[in-house]
Amino acid sequence: MTARTPKLFVKSYGCQMNVYDAERMADALAPEGYVAATSAEDADLIVLNTCHIREKAAEKVYSELGRIRKMGEENGRKPLVAVAGCVAQAEGAEILKRSGVVDLVVGPQSYQRLPDLIARAKAGQRPVDTEFAVEEKFSSLATPARPLATRGVTAFVTVQEGCDKFCSFCVVPYTRGAEASRSVAQIVAETERLVAQGVREITLLGQNVDAYHGAGPDGRDWSLARLLYRLAEIDGLARLRYTTSHPRDFGDDLIAAHRDCEKVMPYLHLPVQSGSDRILKAMNRRHTAADYLRLIERIRDARPDLALSGDFIVGFPGETDADFDATMQIVDAAGYAGAYTFKYSPRPGTPAAERETQVDEAVKNERLQRLQARITERQAAFQRSLVGRRIEVLVERVGRHSGQMAGRSPYLSPVQIDGSAAAIGEVVEVDVVGVGPNSLFAAPAGGAREDIRMLAEATA
Repeated sequence: MTARTPKLFVKSYGCQMNVYDAERMADALAPEGYVAATSAEDADLIVLNTCHIREKAAEKVYSELGRIRKMGEENGRKPLVAVAGCVAQAEGAEILKRSGVVDLVVGPQSYQRLPDLIARAKAGQRPVDTEFAVEEKFSSLATPARPLATRGVTAFVTVQEGCDKFCSFCVVPYTRGAEASRSVAQIVAETERLVAQGVREITLLGQNVDAYHGAGPDGRDWSLARLLYRLAEIDGLARLRYTTSHPRDFGDDLIAAHRDCEKVMPYLHLPVQSGSDRILKAMNRRHTAADYLRLIERIRDARPDLALSGDFIVGFPGETDADFDATMQIVDAAGYAGAYTFKYSPRPGTPAAERETQVDEAVKNERLQRLQARITERQAAFQRSLVGRRIEVLVERVGRHSGQMAGRSPYLSPVQIDGSAAAIGEVVEVDVVGVGPNSLFAAPAGGAREDIRMLAEATA
């Protein structure tokens, strides 16, 4: 009888770094014979790759574990179950106590040890590995044992993990540890492998990515800006992005990179969290609203076509109506093309969770709706401002309709291109002719003006 090929199913929650980590877990297990399963029902190993940022994150994990237990009872199979990621780091052995379905717990810095942990789990040991060893993780990341082309023409590359800022609402310093950076050589090698497999756009990831200080080939620590210049030298790589940045670490050389490095896209995610200096101080952000706006002005002076996105938290403990009004004002002053908005939710172990001035849930809901409406207005206005412009689009896939291709603008906007003969992976010039609810509509640049006019009318 032919042995069954073991199958792996990873369900990732939360940030882009978890998406990247899911791929690294698959890479680590490929030499063990694991292939991807299309569903949890067909898997021999199920990994819940968790995020601790959102409200009730741990409870959502336990709810998912309950579904896995029920699934096993219904189909008579018992796959190995691992809990990974930030909830694993925060909860540790408590997960094993609360859920008998879990076979192992592994923190974000220990994925390179998955084969050994799985062997121990099969022997009935139920191991927990949540040690902080970021440097070991970086040095031990597996070289992929299979082609990566199925991952498309865009990819993430983690360059930095952890954070030393200790914002009072955030668990990252406790779940991901102190700031640590991969070496330039590791990042260049991984990027070159991805480009050789057909990847055209790389997004560099870090919890605090502009604090990057990886060892360079000259023996000195390199900044994010210097890393970007080096990656831009790779033939075949068309675009570079990075996320997420902190205003305090945004140096002059990074501003210059936005001006001088053509492969760095004119789109920046730079969280501010609040427009109120009083709340920013309570958050331990260590910058003011004016500091933030001055930084944006300097970046836009260097790169006038820059589009900006950010993060906002409403209902932080002690937030008054005046504090919230200041947040609404900074949205207008900064001119966002988009932003992510969240209600404050206490994260156990963080200083803000212990404060007695928690904001009523109904107030938080009302403020969130108002802020999101303002952001939506700004985003729609930015999308409309692109109509009539000629932009470059990275073609990512075939569109939904015949004769249509789909891709992304420099500003991350989805773009549907009608009448394009471009191949996937090409960067093409298009004329933006209309705006839909979720995407831009475009025609190949230089097409017949009458055809473009008709397309614009059809998508209006």
